[in-house]
Amino acid sequence: MSSLHRDAIVIDGLIISKWGREVFQSMRNGGLTAANCTCSVWDGFRGTMENIAQWKRWFAEHDDLILQVFSTDDIRRAKREDRTGIILGWQNTAGIEDRIDFLGLYKALGVGVIQLTYNTQNLVGSGCWEGTDSGLSDFGRDVIDEMNAQGILVDLSHVGAKTSEDAILHSKKPVAYTHCAPNGLKDYPRNKTDDQLRFIADRGGFVGVCTYPPFLPWGADTTVDNCVTEIDYMIDVVGEDCVGIGTDFTQGQDAQFFDYLSHDKGDGRRLTPKRPGSGVTVMPEGLRSIDDFPNLTAAMERAGWAEPRIRKVMGENWLRVLKEAWGA
Repeated sequence: MSSLHRDAIVIDGLIISKWGREVFQSMRNGGLTAANCTCSVWDGFRGTMENIAQWKRWFAEHDDLILQVFSTDDIRRAKREDRTGIILGWQNTAGIEDRIDFLGLYKALGVGVIQLTYNTQNLVGSGCWEGTDSGLSDFGRDVIDEMNAQGILVDLSHVGAKTSEDAILHSKKPVAYTHCAPNGLKDYPRNKTDDQLRFIADRGGFVGVCTYPPFLPWGADTTVDNCVTEIDYMIDVVGEDCVGIGTDFTQGQDAQFFDYLSHDKGDGRRLTPKRPGSGVTVMPEGLRSIDDFPNLTAAMERAGWAEPRIRKVMGENWLRVLKEAWGA
């Protein structure tokens, strides 16, 4: 691990791994300062609360490795104490069901990032795999208003193009694609066009660059150096101040988990193509696991990046936008 990586604030905008001490140790091995960790996707109120209760137990059991993040001061504290700050996040609004007032309850429990939709239609709007994107609903506007008021970052990564545009225009605070890849490198329903990327950046939003091989032109042959090429592309589109990392690490997850995510509501129609082989996505060469995060910094250095740019993209940009969205 280089001295630059060891000294830098390193933030991952999205991890959805198989949670437990092994992953928490990988976060420490990789020098990860903080991460947005998914604790709800298709889960309703009861399931989401059970997931958060489990996280509360993990915070107590593994407090030598992780601490819960409620503010950006907690992220800085995690850096000082050589622990990883955990931001609880959702990839869907299913956890509030039809109750906007539940958002304040979840915020008090530490939920700091919520994606509006996961691939398909819900009460808020449409997902990127929905046949017709009808845009943000009136209920969705109310949800965003409450998220702004509570200090919860609006995530649009799996959200449809029209719904995303509506959300960007409606939100009074910065919104983000926490984990996405550019459509300019690979035409794929989950990826964002250059116009979409500029639209969010020009209105104060943020982009976390995903290193997930199925979204990238190199596919299973993707390397950590390819990931830096991807980030360079994103910077060329929106500028280095609007870009961070959002790997979409799925470390430890099995084929059943990937199958669950690939179906509408977890058990409905298949949305995404079946994965080849074992059905488990393999991350890029040189960035196979969260332990390998120092290799990303090293690849940026090999590419001739200046230190200020590396520090921004690896975490300082995330720190700024989270403070703006959370107000703390």
